[in-house]
Amino acid sequence: MGFLHWSHEEFIATIKIERPPANALSSQVLKELSDILDEIEFHQDIRVIVLRGEGRFFSAGADIKEFTTISTGEDFGSLSTLGQDLFERMERYPKPIIAVIHGAALGGGLELAMACHFRLVTENAKLGLPELQLGLVPGFAGSQRLPRYVGVARAAEMLFTSEAITGVEAVQYGLANHAYREEELLDQAYKMARKIAKKSPIALSAAIELLNFGKTDEYYSGVKKEVELFERVFLSKDGQEGISAFIEKREPKFTGK
Repeated sequence: MGFLHWSHEEFIATIKIERPPANALSSQVLKELSDILDEIEFHQDIRVIVLRGEGRFFSAGADIKEFTTISTGEDFGSLSTLGQDLFERMERYPKPIIAVIHGAALGGGLELAMACHFRLVTENAKLGLPELQLGLVPGFAGSQRLPRYVGVARAAEMLFTSEAITGVEAVQYGLANHAYREEELLDQAYKMARKIAKKSPIALSAAIELLNFGKTDEYYSGVKKEVELFERVFLSKDGQEGISAFIEKREPKFTGK
């Protein structure tokens, strides 16, 4: 049974992540999302996509338990590349994708949200990249996207401390567009989606293409470097300790090795 489901109405497609309890982004979830985007891309009755999580979270992160099944840095790098390629595709996707975030968007979940064209959040949602808490670094281009939204200093603080920010703070910092009360979020998201769906699909696709010219060669060099360092820290003793500590629900003890 799949973890993602989609439907459409009034030129709006809704993609739901349904993998309780955390909607963790396993490689299978990423592949399912890619398959759905294949189905939707040339669908004439779909002009806008709303991406949201079912249950308590948008997505609380990558599937850490899956990390324990990966034995080599090369395999870990392949997982990173899978996510990076998918999220780059999303940013360039010809139909606008709106991330609708409640509960939490952490780690890979925030990287997924940042790959959407913009983000709507609840006021109390938690957004962050806590990978350093596990002795790791972001692997789905989060290290490159986050500074583009919040600036280098704020991104450094979020990465180094592993502390999440609220939905309200995300709007203040430029990471999210609007913050709403929990009960208002979906209504507001579909209200905006309907407004966008009235636009010309040709013009929307062209606007998305133009927005992506803001990404520099240095950005793509950083994305490539992220894969290399993602592999390296995974193979380190600290990386293995961080993953083990997460699974065992204890504080990690890093040694710098």
